[in-house]
Amino acid sequence: MPRFDLSPADLETYAPQVIEPGDFDAFWADTIAESRRWDAAPELVRLNTPYRLVDIFDVTFSGFGGDPVKAWLTLPAGAEGPLPAVVEFQGYGGGRGLAGERLGWAAAGYAHLFMDTRGQGSMWGSGGDTLDPHGTGPSSSGFMTRGIENPETYYYRRVFTDAVRAVDAMRSLPQVDADRVAVCGASQGGGIAIAAAGLSDGIVAVMPDVPFLCHFERAVGLTDADPYQEVVRYLAVHRGRDERVFETLSYFDGVNMAKRADSPALYSVALMDTICPPSTVYAAFNRHAAASKQIEVYTHNGHEGGQAYQFAKQARFLQALA
Repeated sequence: MPRFDLSPADLETYAPQVIEPGDFDAFWADTIAESRRWDAAPELVRLNTPYRLVDIFDVTFSGFGGDPVKAWLTLPAGAEGPLPAVVEFQGYGGGRGLAGERLGWAAAGYAHLFMDTRGQGSMWGSGGDTLDPHGTGPSSSGFMTRGIENPETYYYRRVFTDAVRAVDAMRSLPQVDADRVAVCGASQGGGIAIAAAGLSDGIVAVMPDVPFLCHFERAVGLTDADPYQEVVRYLAVHRGRDERVFETLSYFDGVNMAKRADSPALYSVALMDTICPPSTVYAAFNRHAAASKQIEVYTHNGHEGGQAYQFAKQARFLQALA
């Protein structure tokens, strides 16, 4: 795929104004406070696995509305802590998979919590285990338009709240240094990581890899790829509801979340990415509130981005912050 977006020089300065509702901060403060009312301690069950250099726990914590959310906690074997920690979020359509699929952060010496994404896990990978028990009315296929005409009912209100509660759960564990928790993820996971950083206090670092869920209005009009095309299909049927839909999406836009994220950041972008177009990634990166931020550019890659190359950069990035 040839480059289809702005030139590299224009991308570096691309910092558009996006719709930002006047009650954005109040909406999220109320949402998070409401879910923190269900402040049950995370439940951990240690697993018997063939992985002898790590200890793995099946975790259940309280997410949006007190709903149970699943995760895997992976620790260096025998670690007593307190350890620096990484909370990671999954890409679109995937679930937490199987215990032991992601060992990199524990191998690097971190406590690693990998959050399941409610309702997802059946499009690829090894599956998910978290229900989304909330009805949302008419929607197109996928998750992007579930409850999309009202921020109170929108699907990602629940997911972003789960992410904040995952950080809360990680900080509550005796094996974890609560002051040294970072967040990361690729694609959808990157967008969730930006939200977690924007909505949580004291995150030590955020590492969004080719993030999704940024600059919705541009993305929906620029790419013909899913998942953004789910919104196009919805609006093609529900004609005339553009203003309402994009107002809802503004409460969840990674650009608005990045404005509130003051943690040191390491982003990545791929200049041939037709799923999360480069300009949408730069829109969030250039608005990211932290003075300390950097972006890795993969000039000839699509949505796969840097993969193992980027993980190595993330590990070094976190080590340098210690």
